[in-house]
Amino acid sequence: MKSTFVRTAQAQERWLLYDASEHTLGRMASKIAMHLMGKDRPTYTAGQLTGAHVVVINAAQARTTGIKAQTKTYAHYTGYAGGRKDISMERVRATRPEDIVSLAVRRMLPKTRLGHDMLRRLKVYPAGEHPHTANKPVKVSPR
Repeated sequence: MKSTFVRTAQAQERWLLYDASEHTLGRMASKIAMHLMGKDRPTYTAGQLTGAHVVVINAAQARTTGIKAQTKTYAHYTGYAGGRKDISMERVRATRPEDIVSLAVRRMLPKTRLGHDMLRRLKVYPAGEHPHTANKPVKVSPR
């Protein structure tokens, strides 16, 4: 059996649309990561950028289960001694709701240059409008 090798220029451009208010955050993020990597297609090539472009709308209404909305925190480091800051999910949802989805997806992608390029194909918007209608993204329904 022969394996195929698809280059980035030969890969078919695909645009997918996720409505975060209809999906659970973690399950949606893992599906988006698979689409960005291209692992949902038989033409997956590990070292090439063959994944889809993904648009996420309504990121401010991303659903979580249990009490994660009240207890989950996001940590970052300021660069100073003792500079670790923990921010609650409620505060992130109020100030930067698109970060909730993009951080969940980013942590599921490879930590390489290629993973950085994959993350650039993710477009997250806090409301229901997006400027990518000309690309005709296909809406992904929750299963």
